[in-house]
Amino acid sequence: MKQLSSLERAVEYIEEHLNENIGLSDVSRETGYSYYHMTRLFSTVLGESVGRYINRRRLYNASEKLIHSDRRITDIAFDSGFESAEAFSRAFKNVFGSSPADYRKAGLDLVVNAKREMAPEDVSHIANNISRSPEIVWLEEIKIAGIRGMTSISDNRLPGLWKQFRSLHTEFFGTERTGYSVCETQQAVYTEDGDVLFSVMLGCPADNVEELPPMLSGKTLSSGRYAVFTHRGTLANLFKTYKYIFGTWLSAAEEELDDREDFEVYEREVTAFDDPDNEVKIYIPIK
Repeated sequence: MKQLSSLERAVEYIEEHLNENIGLSDVSRETGYSYYHMTRLFSTVLGESVGRYINRRRLYNASEKLIHSDRRITDIAFDSGFESAEAFSRAFKNVFGSSPADYRKAGLDLVVNAKREMAPEDVSHIANNISRSPEIVWLEEIKIAGIRGMTSISDNRLPGLWKQFRSLHTEFFGTERTGYSVCETQQAVYTEDGDVLFSVMLGCPADNVEELPPMLSGKTLSSGRYAVFTHRGTLANLFKTYKYIFGTWLSAAEEELDDREDFEVYEREVTAFDDPDNEVKIYIPIK
């Protein structure tokens, strides 16, 4: 019998309990992965939070009932886990672009994909711009100083945060060119519409993170084993590299994620977002 990846197990569990009151904690407990890593897996590979995925799958099932049954919309709403027909209608319109009543009247039967089909450019990126077999290393703890900001699945604010960091770089870090980007998923905030806000730390190595100027924050990255991947080329494709790591490599690797934060290391200055000579080291924590 084929062994399911952690993401496949998560999706299977969701499908089997779709009509129950489940959330990220339930999915994490079932798969054995932490709240942190399950958030990373879903947001990286499927491009959405666990909550939004569950909500969208329930809405798709509801759309089939609207088309293929004559049940009342209110009953379908309650069966789909919504507290009222109004809340169901708002969520349905947000996904399908029409109210449940109009959808039923028009006889539409739309499909909402859980994961988009892999495009040729994705295959090219995996083949040419990623070190597909990572280097396994042990790191002692690393202290960094820098700035914190927020980004989300639907609104990537990282370019603006990097611009802000670069404006402070010379004053506080001099000629230091090694930069760190840490996605602090353990501090993720889930919005009402199912999006996820992530805390991000951008910084440089520092000897002391206790006494810093007010505009800077300090952080210590935990020691341990890491699988190190190299991403080359435009930073717009970083999400594709993460999709490969969490969606392809992890499911086949004989390694287990550890409950520490992953991070990126920029060993040379990034002069342009789309510079083909960009190179980023991605450190994935493993046990």
